[in-house]
Amino acid sequence: MKIELAKTEGIHFIGIGGIGMSGLSLIMKGMGFNVQGSDISHNKNIDRLKKNKIKISINHSKKNIKKATIIVISSAIKKNNPELIEARKKQLPIYQRGKMLAHIVSLTKNIVVTGSHGKTTTTSLMASIFSKTKLDPTIINGGVLNSLKNSAKLGKSDWCILEADESDGSFIHVPPTYSIVTNIDREHMDFYKSMNELKD
Repeated sequence: MKIELAKTEGIHFIGIGGIGMSGLSLIMKGMGFNVQGSDISHNKNIDRLKKNKIKISINHSKKNIKKATIIVISSAIKKNNPELIEARKKQLPIYQRGKMLAHIVSLTKNIVVTGSHGKTTTTSLMASIFSKTKLDPTIINGGVLNSLKNSAKLGKSDWCILEADESDGSFIHVPPTYSIVTNIDREHMDFYKSMNELKD
């Protein structure tokens, strides 16, 4: 699916406090997009976003998407979410985080790290190696990197190192240049119906 984005869009993240959503919103803010979001509770990810001048609303309300033109949701957002219901009433484009992420990194050379365990550590190590070699990659991690004090950073090179979440299958939308699979364990079997499906 091709996503048409203009820098004038108002991009609203429902559930922006999650580590994956906060990282993507930070990258898109750095790219020059108008980014805002909401979450049901305050956390350290939200503190980091506020430091980058991203407007955050605590609690979900249809008022929060008044200026939004595009909605990004995580797989954790329920169908009865008031913002999601309002977005559908207004016929706003609604994208899963994985598809928006895939669009944002579609023109970069991507090292995609996935697997049942060790994704965040491996992504952090790769990011550290690339940064030491002055390649300045874009980084989208599943945890906070001590060197950045954040989970994501917009780099100046055409390299992107990102952790891909396999829990809901959305990582298949991200175009890899190189893939690192740390391991495969019997996890997320509520989504994958068998180990063979998970391995595929």
